[in-house]
Amino acid sequence: MDVSRIRALRGPNLWSRHTAIEAVVACEPDECTLDKLPGFEDRLRKLFPTLGPLRPDGRPGHISLAHVLETAALALQAQAGCPVTFSRTAQTLEQGVYQVIVEYSEEAVGKLAFGYAQTLVAAALQDNGSFDLPAVLAELQELDEDVRLGPSTGAIVSAAAARGIPWRRLTQGSLVQFGWGSKQRRIWAAEVDNTSAVAESIAQDKDLTKRLLAAAGVPVPIGRPVSDPDDAWVVAQEIGLPVVCKPQDGNQGKGVTVNIQSREQLDIAYKAAADIGQVMVEKYLPGNDFRLLVVGDKLVAAARRDPPHVIGDGVHTVRELVDQVNADPRRGTGHATSLTKIRFDDIAIARLDMQGLKPDSVPTQGQRVILRNNANLSTGGTATDVTDDVHPEVAARAVAAAQTIGLEICGVDVLAESVHRPLEEQSGGIVEVNAAPGLRMHLSPSYGKGRHVGEAMVANLYKPGEDGRIPVVAVTGTNGKTTTARLTAHLLATSGLRVGMTNTDGVYVNGRQIDSGDCSGPKSARNVLLNPDVDAAVFETARGGILREGLGFDRCQTAVVTNIGAGDHLGLNYITTVEDLAVLKRVIVMNVAENGYAVLNAADPIVTAMAPKCPGGVIYFALDPHNPVLTAHRAQGKRTISVDGDAIVVCEGSWRETLALRDIPITRGGAIGFQIENVMASVGAAWSSGLDWDTIRRGLASFVADTDNAPGRFNVMDFKGATIIADYGHNPDAMRALVSAVNALPAKRRSVVISGAGDRRDEDIREQTAILGEAFDDLILFQDACQRGREDGEVLALLREGLSKAQRAQRVDEIRGEFLAIDTALDRLQPGDLCLVLVDQVEEALAHLARRCSEG
Repeated sequence: MDVSRIRALRGPNLWSRHTAIEAVVACEPDECTLDKLPGFEDRLRKLFPTLGPLRPDGRPGHISLAHVLETAALALQAQAGCPVTFSRTAQTLEQGVYQVIVEYSEEAVGKLAFGYAQTLVAAALQDNGSFDLPAVLAELQELDEDVRLGPSTGAIVSAAAARGIPWRRLTQGSLVQFGWGSKQRRIWAAEVDNTSAVAESIAQDKDLTKRLLAAAGVPVPIGRPVSDPDDAWVVAQEIGLPVVCKPQDGNQGKGVTVNIQSREQLDIAYKAAADIGQVMVEKYLPGNDFRLLVVGDKLVAAARRDPPHVIGDGVHTVRELVDQVNADPRRGTGHATSLTKIRFDDIAIARLDMQGLKPDSVPTQGQRVILRNNANLSTGGTATDVTDDVHPEVAARAVAAAQTIGLEICGVDVLAESVHRPLEEQSGGIVEVNAAPGLRMHLSPSYGKGRHVGEAMVANLYKPGEDGRIPVVAVTGTNGKTTTARLTAHLLATSGLRVGMTNTDGVYVNGRQIDSGDCSGPKSARNVLLNPDVDAAVFETARGGILREGLGFDRCQTAVVTNIGAGDHLGLNYITTVEDLAVLKRVIVMNVAENGYAVLNAADPIVTAMAPKCPGGVIYFALDPHNPVLTAHRAQGKRTISVDGDAIVVCEGSWRETLALRDIPITRGGAIGFQIENVMASVGAAWSSGLDWDTIRRGLASFVADTDNAPGRFNVMDFKGATIIADYGHNPDAMRALVSAVNALPAKRRSVVISGAGDRRDEDIREQTAILGEAFDDLILFQDACQRGREDGEVLALLREGLSKAQRAQRVDEIRGEFLAIDTALDRLQPGDLCLVLVDQVEEALAHLARRCSEG
């Protein structure tokens, strides 16, 4: 068994909406079915007893090693605690070659599980193979805990996802973006983007915080920063024992010691605090430790925190009791679990000493042994929900504390006997505020009811009904994608929106190109959605990007499919038929929002077959107003776009709107059929996006297919009285559309300059010149700068073979070099002639043509 081309599909893809690992697996003839491998399944199940069915999808058919690999990779993740359920194995046209797809929740874990699944299969193929299942599951679980979002961030993300708000993790840590473009918001764990650096700095300075709160009338303990242990003892004497010693700038309870009763204890506490930073000493407030969570101007949760402790049983030592408590699966070493293991360090030993105990002491039955004075969960404490018990005055003081410091999200630490009464009545006070509070104690308290604090935080970021989304238009098809994407972006920009666009020419934001090259994949789309200056996005969505990584978004408002033709890279990546290509390209249609639309070419049966897969509505367009699909759709009162005489007609029910073709320059007065189709597709996208018709008219009238707006897309130039048309068409369907357009234009003599893309099928290259040979008087063939895997002269030979099928007599020349071929064609032109130049190096060729035309 050989595994190759492992990919991570990070968005909706050919197989599902799940993120997944995809691999190509080749099995030897004697591995294609398990019945050819006697004893294999028995050995496999001995190594992995809880594996489950080897054909989890339940479909009948043979089971190969590829199916075993699929099942094992999914089961390893699931049994390590990952929430994964989807997997699939698909046989390709090559004998013994499969595509294996396995869902992952965390990419690193999915890849590691896939690798271990290969190890498992290899071990089961041997008579005495070994596989340490417990160690593998432990490693997968540990990795998952390391890389997945922590409980605080995860709770906020889950709440956002439940509201349909898109999210994206920006780092391996807790920095997360919600929403897209200009509607994005960001959080870092429980800290939101409108928390100022000033407020955060204040919160980190505990002495400054205390002084500001006191000035605002919020009760706080007295105390001050200290310079050394002697100074700390001076302050303790001034304010009276017991005291608290803590870092002035700290978090998670690190270095905090409370209820200090003696100089010896203070010296130990000072050392622990000094390891963190500047030290301060303040009055110890007796009572319980409470954490109040403030979001905006509301108290949303409260918990009582109890210090880490064990209960004696009269048998086990303190150290053994701590080990027993730490064995609780809810306790971990970081923040991924609801509780944290109890630390057994110098501070814990000092606290034992205060109780007359040693680590090896055996507490009596029921004796409560405290291991630390502070009650932070991060040091092993527990939490009890008290949200419903908080007195309104206590809640008001917590909100006042957060607003005094300037924190939108704030964890307020209160020391008091209870939260049932105002703090002033019980000598309680606020001892700290936290800019990025942990949410574990509120989400999964040790005792009491968990609170949906993630929902409250998302509600603070987005008002009811808001989902952080901007209009997203995805455009795919064989021909017309780039022009449709550019025209759609132009229409959206005409409405006043700042538009981000990706296509095969680059990435554009608000009219400025920020990247070049073929940017029609998911990475470029994600980058546009990351940009805060984008109000709407238009993505040309090519087949390669979908295959390589899936979509760069979870769903779109509009999906446009222009057409599906046979010349679009068939034969690559196991996409061998037009039907395969349609299944791939309909991915954007399947991921339209429920309130969105798919804009589909009614004249293409393969495209119209996508309609039932669309979760939203459908807008059909066609040149022929009597197209049966269009007519049936219109009869149902649904949205259609067609041509009637000299105008584009838009219909929905009894309502109709007309757009005169003479006012749409790109169609050259309605003479260019394929440009009319591109216009209808773009109008459908603009309609779906909610643009008004006056704006659409203005946008159509101001869009010109020149080398700036649509480079390489039927760019018309004048050269000494002759007409030059530059286009990037490179498949048979494009040739037919171009021939139809050229025939609609007057010309004395027609010539064409053409090459062929080496990564196309032989028959597609031949067909191009077979079509052109019937329409042009002169043909100049040239060889591309990059042959894309072909031998020197191979593409030219295929072009020649295609011409042999043409019935029309023509002059044919072969030129080595694109620019030389262009110059040769231009030098032959006479006034009134027409030359179609099918460019290869688009930017360079257009610049060359512009120079020649300017020379006149």
